[in-house]
Amino acid sequence: MTNPLFTSYDLRGLDLPNRMVMAPMTRCRTDQPGDIPNEMMGTYYAQRATTGLIISEATQISKQGRGYSFTPGIYSDAQIDGWRKVTKAVHDAGGRIFLQLWHVGRMSHESFHADGTPVAPSALSPDAQVWVVDPKTGQGGMVDCTPPRALTREDIQDIIEDFRKGAANAIAAGFDGVEIHGANGYLVDQFLRTTSNQRDDDYGGSQENRIRFLREVCEAVAGEVGAGRTGIRLAPFITQRNMNDPTIIDTIIKAAAEIDRIGLAYIHLSEADWDDAPEIPEQFRKDLRAAYSGSIIVAGKYTKERGEAILKAGYADLVAYGRPFIANPDLVSRFENDVALDELDGATLFGGDDKGYTDYVPAKAA
Repeated sequence: MTNPLFTSYDLRGLDLPNRMVMAPMTRCRTDQPGDIPNEMMGTYYAQRATTGLIISEATQISKQGRGYSFTPGIYSDAQIDGWRKVTKAVHDAGGRIFLQLWHVGRMSHESFHADGTPVAPSALSPDAQVWVVDPKTGQGGMVDCTPPRALTREDIQDIIEDFRKGAANAIAAGFDGVEIHGANGYLVDQFLRTTSNQRDDDYGGSQENRIRFLREVCEAVAGEVGAGRTGIRLAPFITQRNMNDPTIIDTIIKAAAEIDRIGLAYIHLSEADWDDAPEIPEQFRKDLRAAYSGSIIVAGKYTKERGEAILKAGYADLVAYGRPFIANPDLVSRFENDVALDELDGATLFGGDDKGYTDYVPAKAA
């Protein structure tokens, strides 16, 4: 029987040659100043264009949305022009690419904000760290997040508008679609959880209220670029970053029903991927399928074998791979031909030049 990983898939009219997805991965290689995408990034993505779909690294929708040094933006003309180089390189290589729209919320540092203060649903610290480059030494390292201030209602409307503009800019830059980053403890996720959202207005409290920000962002983005060109990433089982909300699974299922109503093309599950992470309950997968009728992407330490198994079980339509794509730009071919995978150089993950970025070679070249 043919491995379903290597069969084609119709994603709302976008023809994917296989069901493997390159997951979004922060690499911090933009030109400075201005967090501008560049030709080296175009080379990196184009090298991996044989995958069914590429989802770009997380890309901030505004200056306020920044949380890590050298990550790209999608709010300035220079950034849009830079991304055009990337999308052209990917399309010239026969690939398809979505841009991931990102606002980090409280996962940020004072150095990224004119007033020195990140924003969040509530003034609660994530007790986490972000990667920041020291302007004096040029060296990057992990530093503690700065305590945030609570967003006003006017602030919230401004951010929803920034998501809409970011989506429009992404399409103008040549992307095939966009993915809203609603996972991993960033702003959309922060609104969903009682551990990070303790507001007493209609954006907090009840599940319906905590889902409201996600719903309004989805409606704004889908209204701008089309629901069929819009996906969303969610992380039901994340617990770190002070995100361990005992009600989150039910909240996610209810959010999925709203996402289904709006008609987004896919839900992308960022599953727990640390060593002692819990197994994803089969009941959750069944409940998600019942609540949401679109495509489901799964990501989280999937191997070729696990990817094949979840597709055959019917709990996913596409399987996303992250770190394996870094050292193996020809990951699709390696999986198809049972070729051993190369190991990535962890020291070159964030920042730097082409070393550990575009210098990994395909198996045949090696």
